[in-house]
Amino acid sequence: MTAYSLQKIVNNPVQVTLFEASNRLGGKILTPQFETAQVRYEAGAAEFYDYSEHDQDPLKELIAELGLPISPMGGSAVIMDNQVLSNMDDIYDQLGPQTHGALVDFDQVAKGWCAAREFYGSDYPDGSDKAPSDERFDSVLATVKDATARHYLKQLIHSDLATEPELTSCLYGMQNYVMNDPAYMLLYGIDGGNELLPEALAARLDANIRLGHKVTEVEKINLADTTLTKSTDASVARSNQPLLNTGGPEPIVIRSSYEGNDHEEQFDFVVVALPHNHLRWVNFLGSKLAPAIQEHSDYYNYPAHYLRMTLLFERPFWKDSLTDSYWMLDQFGGCCLYDESSRDPGCNHGVLGWLLGGNDAEELSLLTDQQLIEMAIDSLPEFLSQGRSQFIEGQVHRWTGAVNAMPGGVVPRSLDRRHLPEPIDHPNLFMVGDYLFDSTLNGVLDSANYVAAWLTAKMAGAQEIDP
Repeated sequence: MTAYSLQKIVNNPVQVTLFEASNRLGGKILTPQFETAQVRYEAGAAEFYDYSEHDQDPLKELIAELGLPISPMGGSAVIMDNQVLSNMDDIYDQLGPQTHGALVDFDQVAKGWCAAREFYGSDYPDGSDKAPSDERFDSVLATVKDATARHYLKQLIHSDLATEPELTSCLYGMQNYVMNDPAYMLLYGIDGGNELLPEALAARLDANIRLGHKVTEVEKINLADTTLTKSTDASVARSNQPLLNTGGPEPIVIRSSYEGNDHEEQFDFVVVALPHNHLRWVNFLGSKLAPAIQEHSDYYNYPAHYLRMTLLFERPFWKDSLTDSYWMLDQFGGCCLYDESSRDPGCNHGVLGWLLGGNDAEELSLLTDQQLIEMAIDSLPEFLSQGRSQFIEGQVHRWTGAVNAMPGGVVPRSLDRRHLPEPIDHPNLFMVGDYLFDSTLNGVLDSANYVAAWLTAKMAGAQEIDP
C-alpha cells in the first residue's frame, strides 16, 4: 500500500525495493482454498469497514480504483444458549424485560461515549493530551448490573476486540460495541476473495519485489567514517572504498537473507511495514536507533490474538435457520461464526468459519488442527447438530499476537511521532502499521498514505536524490 501510494503521487524518479520474508504478499489478507474442493475462504482479514456514509473512505476508493467488485456483509444475531437473538425484540421475549432494559441503557451510554462522527475521526492526528489511565473496559462492563446483559455484551464484542475487556481501554471497548450499529459503519468483502487486493496492488507496482528475503538488520551508514559493505548474488563481499556523499540523505543499509545467502544494500529511505509482533525479528543497529525502536515496540506492546477454524460441509445446512453473513456464538468466550459460502453465491458446498479472539485464541492455538476442528464441530448450537454428518474438511490458521489490544497505545501520539521513531539521526526511517491506528486494514492504508505523502515531500525538498 505504501509503495503504491508513493508511486501515484511522487514526482521524482524513484526505485522501490520491497522485501518480503515469506513466499507471498498480503500478510494478514489470505484467501486460500480447501484441498478436497475448489472452494475458497478467508483465513485472515475477514472483511473491510465501510465509512463512506460519513466522509471519504480511502480504502473503499482504492478498491474501486483497482476495479475489484465488492458485496455487503451483515449480521446482527447473537446465539446464546441455543437461542438466536437477532434484535431487541428477541432479547425482550427470550431474556426478559430486565435484561432488555439494561442493554438499552448501555447502548445509550456507549453512543454518548462515541458518536458516529467521532467514531469516524477517532485517530487523534495531533495526539492526545490526556494523562494515561489505568481504567480498562472491564470497569465499564461492571456498571451493567444485570448479569445476563453483561454476558450478552461480552459475547457480542469478544472476537472484535481480540483480547479481554480488562486488557483494553474503555474507549476501544466502546468503539467495538458501537461498530455493530450500521449507523456507525457497514461491512463488505471483495468478490472472489479479499486477497485480490494485495494481488492487484502488486500487479500495478513498478518495484523490485523480493519474495523469500528476510530482513535481518537495519543500520544507518555514517558517511564520514564508515565503509560500505556491498553484496553479490551469492554472498556478502566487503569493499574498503568509503561511501560517497552525493548530497542526498545518509544511506540506510538493509541486510537480508535469501536461500542461505546474506545480502546487503543501501537505501535513501526505509519503510518498516511489519506487524508489531514481528519487529523483534529485525535487529536495528545504532546507539540511537536501537533504543528508539525498542521504545516504539514497548509503547504498542499490547498483543491480541486470533484463531480461525474453517470447515467445509457437503451443503449449507444452516440456511433454513440463519441467513446473515455471520453471527456471534457463545462459545470460546464469544466467537464470530462466518458463513464463508455466502461470499460465493454459486458455491454448492457449505463453509463455516470460526473466528476466536483473546485468551481463548492464544491458548487453543497450542492444540493440534484436528483437536480444534473437533471443538469447532462440537460448538455448533443444537439446532445445527447435523453439521457433524455433513463435515468434509477443516483448516486452521493461527494469528497469535498478530493484532493489537490497545491500537495507538494508551495515549495516542501525533501522527509524526507514530511513524518516525527516531527523528534526529534517522529522519528517513518510517514505520507503517495497523497497530498505529485501529488494528484494521483501513488503518493500514491511512498509515501508508501518511508516510507516502511525507516521503514525497522529503524528496521534493531534497537538493539531490540519488535513487
